[in-house]
Formats: sequence, structure tokens, C-alpha cells
Amino acid sequence: MALRAPSSAIVAKNPNQLFGKVLIANRGEIALRIQRACRELGIKTVMVHSEADRDAKYIRLADESVCIGPAASAGSYLNIPAIIAAAEVTDAQAIHPGYGFLSENADFAEKVERSGFVFIGPRPDTIRLMGDKVSAKAAMLKAGVPCVPGSEGSLPEDAKEIVRIARAVGYPVIIKAAGGGGGRGMRVVHTEAALISAVALTRAEAGAAFGNPTVYMEKFLDRPRHIEIQVLADEHKNAVYLFERDCSMQRRHQKIIEEAPAPGISARALMRIGERCADACRKISYRGAGTFEFLYQDDEFFFIEMNTRVQVEHPVTELITGIDIVQEQIRVAAGQKLRFRQRDLARRGHAIECRINAEDPFTFVPSPGRITSWHPPGGPGIRVDSHVYANYFVPPHYDSMIGKLIAYGDTRDQAIARMRIALSEMVVEGIKTNIPLHQELLQDEKFLRGGTSIHYLEERLAKRKTAA
Repeated sequence: MALRAPSSAIVAKNPNQLFGKVLIANRGEIALRIQRACRELGIKTVMVHSEADRDAKYIRLADESVCIGPAASAGSYLNIPAIIAAAEVTDAQAIHPGYGFLSENADFAEKVERSGFVFIGPRPDTIRLMGDKVSAKAAMLKAGVPCVPGSEGSLPEDAKEIVRIARAVGYPVIIKAAGGGGGRGMRVVHTEAALISAVALTRAEAGAAFGNPTVYMEKFLDRPRHIEIQVLADEHKNAVYLFERDCSMQRRHQKIIEEAPAPGISARALMRIGERCADACRKISYRGAGTFEFLYQDDEFFFIEMNTRVQVEHPVTELITGIDIVQEQIRVAAGQKLRFRQRDLARRGHAIECRINAEDPFTFVPSPGRITSWHPPGGPGIRVDSHVYANYFVPPHYDSMIGKLIAYGDTRDQAIARMRIALSEMVVEGIKTNIPLHQELLQDEKFLRGGTSIHYLEERLAKRKTAA
């Protein structure tokens, strides 16, 4: 199919004009979230979907929709030619990738722009820079962002040199895939005897999973928290940070509960790291929304990676700042300057998000199927981001998350109290969900104190399994 340049280039150059039509290259709750942001801005939406998602709520609400392939992601949501062709036939001007799927795929972003559309996200070269954890770490060190002690770049082939690096870093160490993500492509090594085989195994897994066998080494922190800084930047070198989130409640490196602000960390320390993140955005000419992820231990921050997209947990930041992050993504992509400076921003109150997954709350086995009854909670400070409805069929082909429940309050205690009530009111029948796990955690003494490490939930679940 011959490519033509639509009017997106003209739209992007006009600082006062947004897009007329945006194609949303995603599914589930984030597809509906982006669609709502577009509708509020007066932008028409095009939804692409697989055959499994043809009855989704956001498909019915869209101005236009295009089926781009079968249920399997490889033939639909990861099908770059099909997505670009859908943008062409519908005269869309820009493409929003959401999160997951192609959102951090530099080749996709490049092909979108070469086809004459605007990619609502960072430039392709920025995605490549920050998508490779070795180059990202080097860029952050250059920008003055503190990083976890480890190898300078990728690990060499020479086994003796690898041993020397590990001794200098100090055991335990963690071997990570440069192109990894989502908790995959990493291995903790406690002894020198296990080091070389661990490096070889991680290289093989990284090559198979990510097409990139490059690995690097970092000091393994035993009790860290996961703290991340939300940033927004435009193409005019303006950048701000929207404060922090605590995402330490994790299972197998997958976040379960997120909150903002992070309890128990000094405002001065958070301000310093936030300013460094905003400054790093200016130095690498970052554009759009992004998140700097850190491990935090012993009052120190250590950069681990940057997500060059909107995060699943962005609602907690929106609630404490009053800023619609998705709409700001769209404005920046259209060439507009940020509408606020750092001094204009303030955080108010506390927000907590529980990811609601279609899975057994004890075995964590996915639970696809038809939802026979759906009753989302309400009340002051409650937000539900979900594409689900009664009689909706949860397909087995994708991530098990069916929604996000967010509670906001003037204080952390009030947010927790509201979340407990909301979880008790939420009705999802026909499938299993992890709501009982959230109810347990919202009563957990250590969670209530705040500041648990990223290992806490795994340890708690292991004790529960042993007791059973």
C-alpha cells in the first residue's frame, strides 16, 4: 500500500491546535482511558481491535473502529503494518500506543512517523536510548542521576573479568538483560561459584525473549523500596516532575498496589531526586510522559530504568496533582508547550490504587470467562478505571488485569479507609479476582505503617503457603 502524508505534520506545527482524530493502538482499560481523554479534548477516536475484543465497550463508543487481526497479539496488537494501515484508511493524524504492546517499541514509533503520523510519545531515538538498560544507565550517570553500583556497561565475554567485576561490586549481585522489562531477564547470584553459569543462562534467556543477549551486573539490594518519579516534558526543553509514587507491593516484579505520595521519605530528598529527573529530561531532549524508576534503600535513590510511556498507575498521580497526564501527552505530541512550571505544581492528599486481576487470589492462576455480575463501588474519592461490564467475556489471550480501583483522601489513613469500603462494595461474579488479596493487604500491619520493601509481599505469600 502506498503511504501518504496526512495532515498530522501541519497539526503538530500549530502550537494552538490539537489533532482532529487519534488512533488508539491498545486495548482494555487504557484504551478506554485514552478515548475519554480524547473526547474531552474534542478529538475523534479510532479504535483498532482484535477479533476477541470486537464487543468491548470502547469499540462501541469510538467514532470508528477497525479489526486488525485475530485474538493472538502477534497478529493484531503487535501487527505494525495493520495498525498503520488502519490509521491510513481512517485519516487519523496521530497514534497513541498506551502501555504494553508497542508502546516502547522504537521501530514502531519510527514507522509511525515515517508514514506521516504523529507518535504520541517520545522520539524513536529516545525510546532506543532508554529502552536499553545499559545505555540508559550511562545516560543517567552523565545527567547526574544516581544509579545502582555495578558494571560499567555490558558484561564482557571474559569469565575472569566478570569475576573481577563481581568482586568489586560485592555479593550478592544481580545479572540483568539490557533489553529486559516487566521483571523478566534477571538472576540473583549469591556466590562466585554460581556466577558464570548465571551469566550464561541470563544471556541465553535474554536473546530468546528480547532478541538481545546483552547483560549487565548490579549490586543486589536486599530490602529496597520501589519509588518512581513521574515526569512530563515538551519538545521546547520544558520539563517538570509530578512527584513520586511508591510501587513496592509487588509479586514476581509485577506491581499489585501503588500509592502517592510515598510514605516515610523526606520531602527534601524527594525534591532533589525529582529535580534531577526533570533535568535529565532536558539533557536527553525527552518529549512526553515518562517515569524514572528507582530502588530506594538506606536513604538513597538508585536509578534502575525509565518507562517511556504512560504508566498503569498514573491515576494516583493525577489525583494528588489534578493533572490529566494522558491529555498532557496529547498536547505535547501536538507541539504545545507545557502549560505549567514546577513552581505551579503542588500535591494534595493521598491516593492508593489496587490492580484488579482476573485470577485466583491464592494460586494466581488466570481466571478468564464471562462476568455474570459487575458492580463497581462509588462514594467520595473513589475512581474505577475499567472497560468491564456485566456479561463481558474476559479473553484468555491477554494480561489478566480487568480494572483499577483508586481511592483518594485528605490523608493516607482516609484513603485506606475508603479503599477498604470500596473493596467490600465491589462485586465481580462469574470469574475469580484478586479482591480478597487486596482486602488482606489493606489490613496488614506493615502495609498500614508504610514503607515495605519490594520483597515483602513475596515473603508474606510464602508464609501463607507454608501455614496452609
